[in-house]
Amino acid sequence: MFHKEIYVFDGNTPKMAVIRNYRENDFDDLIRVQQESFPPPFPSELWWNKEQLHNHITLFPEGALCVELDGSICGSMTGLTVMFDPSHPQHTWEEITDSGYIRNHTSDGNTLYIVDICVSPSYRKYGLGKWLMQSMYEVVIHLNLDRLLGGGRISGFSKFAADMSVETYIGKVMTGEIKDPVITFLLRCGRTPVHLIENYLEDEESCNYGLLMEWKNPFKGVNERV
Repeated sequence: MFHKEIYVFDGNTPKMAVIRNYRENDFDDLIRVQQESFPPPFPSELWWNKEQLHNHITLFPEGALCVELDGSICGSMTGLTVMFDPSHPQHTWEEITDSGYIRNHTSDGNTLYIVDICVSPSYRKYGLGKWLMQSMYEVVIHLNLDRLLGGGRISGFSKFAADMSVETYIGKVMTGEIKDPVITFLLRCGRTPVHLIENYLEDEESCNYGLLMEWKNPFKGVNERV
């Protein structure tokens, strides 16, 4: 099981944070973090429910991580393993994650697929999202998988949709002309764009688009990749 203690900083003051697998007695806190992280117009039915969380800790506990600071859970990240074929990247979030219930998790998959990552807004100054992502990279290496993969919400696009295409928007994010709250964060975490997906997720802010982004296991040779 996963347990890591790290120091994060409040200004110049170091504070101990713990990243670990979440458990059943964490469910209420995990749902609270979802509500704080994804306020309306994000659909409330996409917040975790306890059946989903139960599946996470029973079907693939290695992919169920949370972060604690000051004795309180303030973020989480969840994944499952799937068999991914890079030549056929098209899918929806609902299809590949079983709508967050991960009953399609397969122990012989080649890819750790990210179902969700969230950090409560009042804790985002500590860089906890990046630490969660780094921890999930370590899970990829531990399980000898090919990659970490997931569809990033393009959460700033709706503000520009009347003036430019989503392809133009992504291009401007990639050149630094526009900072997207999610895509820019994922780039800073080491993720690389793979494929733009239409109707990836019901999400007003992203106009339902998702940008598939990966992190390749650096210990896997090119000839080993699927």
